[in-house]
Amino acid sequence: MDRVCVYLGSSPGADSAYLDGVRALARECVARDLTIVYGGAHVGLMGALADEALAAGGEVIGIIPEGVLHKEVGHQGLTELHVVASMHERKAMMADLADAFVAAPGGVGTLEELVEVYTWALLGIQAKPVGLLDLAGYWAPLAAWLDHAVDQRFLRAEQRAMLLSDPDPGALLDGLAAWRPVAVQKWLDRDER
Repeated sequence: MDRVCVYLGSSPGADSAYLDGVRALARECVARDLTIVYGGAHVGLMGALADEALAAGGEVIGIIPEGVLHKEVGHQGLTELHVVASMHERKAMMADLADAFVAAPGGVGTLEELVEVYTWALLGIQAKPVGLLDLAGYWAPLAAWLDHAVDQRFLRAEQRAMLLSDPDPGALLDGLAAWRPVAVQKWLDRDER
């Protein structure tokens, strides 16, 4: 694992735990020599992540669509900033560059990005780990819904287990690093007839 894609909000959110946790994630990534790939903005949690990693001597790659560049105010101090034509191109480039994915607190865009890469993992389209940085219980409602989906047989327990979750950035990164696609392939290869 060399690069971690982090999905997160362009707002700082209502709880200071979000900023603290995102900054801790940035420091953990730098300490582990992990390059951060993210959405390229310098505002909100996005900016805090990038600024903290850069201040600690890390590398940060941002990908931002041209149409969003001025709305989210692209970060000009990154290791690399790619300005792309569309959100689809942004998400594809982020996924291609990353070895793992983390969703920190964010809004609908963060949720959409998370669900896409999680779905790709479930379908075997990509074999990269996906995790939730569950700061201040932010992702607890999503975890409860996923558990409900298992109870209602719309999601299998082994599929549910593929989405890691931890409030501690270091523990989450440890889990992502230990994750192996062998279990995914075993699940995909099984005969259900």
